[in-house]
Amino acid sequence: MRILILGAGVIGVTAAYYLARAGHEVTVLERRSAPGLETSFANAGEISPGYAAPWAAPGVPLKALKWLFMQHSPLSIKPSFDPALWRWLARFLGECRGERYHVNKSRMLRLAEYSRDQMKALRESIGIHYDERSLGTLQVFRSQKELDASAADVALLREHGVPHALLERDQLARYEPALASVSDKFVGGLRLPGDETGDCLKFTQELARQAAALGVRFEYNQHIHGLERDCKRIAGVHTDSGQYQADAYLVALASHTPKLLAPLGIRLPVYPVKGYSITVPVADEMGAPRSTVMDETHKIAITRLGDRIRVGGTAELNGFNLDLTPERIATLRHVVRDIFPRGGDLSQVTPWAGLRPMTPDGTPVLGPTPYDNLYLSAGHGTLGWTMAAGTGKVLADLLSRRQPEIDMEGLTLARYQAGAPPFHPLIAPRPC
Repeated sequence: MRILILGAGVIGVTAAYYLARAGHEVTVLERRSAPGLETSFANAGEISPGYAAPWAAPGVPLKALKWLFMQHSPLSIKPSFDPALWRWLARFLGECRGERYHVNKSRMLRLAEYSRDQMKALRESIGIHYDERSLGTLQVFRSQKELDASAADVALLREHGVPHALLERDQLARYEPALASVSDKFVGGLRLPGDETGDCLKFTQELARQAAALGVRFEYNQHIHGLERDCKRIAGVHTDSGQYQADAYLVALASHTPKLLAPLGIRLPVYPVKGYSITVPVADEMGAPRSTVMDETHKIAITRLGDRIRVGGTAELNGFNLDLTPERIATLRHVVRDIFPRGGDLSQVTPWAGLRPMTPDGTPVLGPTPYDNLYLSAGHGTLGWTMAAGTGKVLADLLSRRQPEIDMEGLTLARYQAGAPPFHPLIAPRPC
């Protein structure tokens, strides 16, 4: 089958690889000059199924109000009259209930755990390298209140059989030796030994090379203008260089997906949430992280990538704006200096900002649409790198008409099919 994939981020490239391996003829359209140059470019580097959780959680609305007044806040909301933002926030607030959090986190864990297993299998089968490490994630708590609040997540980890360990303050340095000099700043931690780390850009570009060796065609510098439909099917994709046609189409355009789908009558609730990162050289091997340390107070991850340290986090609701706000960069510098004061050379900071495609409930949208040959992969938020391998394998199975190896309940567009009061249905395909 001829399959056209729109988007060459880590999700699109991974799907292309699995589809090619399944015997399909695959073409990938990408507006940039190479794969992985947008959301996948400089993320926090975590492959963290154990940390997969929706942002919409009980207590978050009150926390968000407090964060807005913090000097080093994890959240920034720019005043806007954008109706898409306010619709998204309304749905987000509707998900901030205990029962919804439990459902959403369970769905995310299902895909994230499967994806971790697929990543291991992929690494073993093709020998791909991307500054990978398999040393786990350590979430550190600065207050007893934060530690106590982790109980709900720990219960879900236990329910789903995810390996984890709660640590006392004096146990943190056993896994991250550099924390010994700053242990007085923390009351404890949560270790997730099954989590991994790696450079998403290196992975994406190396896997694209291996996919090309399997016959995948990558067409770069292609600006996509729209989809042409023929009643209940997609007939082609309009680009600057003309129309592309295929038997099936997979949209993996991250935050740009909703705009492409809107003319088809699909209002996908995905909003761009800007995140920031800085990358610094390792200055002192003994003072640097071994894997990922997640600061729960500031919602910032500090990850070791070879001879570099990647510091990523914060959330800014500001549409498609990609300006590097000095205050957000200052927060990242503050946190890495506070936790690893000798670890990185902060005189050599490379800043970056990218748009995370977030759904209100945190779970991505995978698979079929009301159009017979149109498939989606969108809304992975901060977990695109974590969920990439599992997503690629699931999509390859679906497009190959095979039953996926995991339960797809809650992972497809069907969960939005009827809408949820007081919202109107999100899916109303245009009549033929």
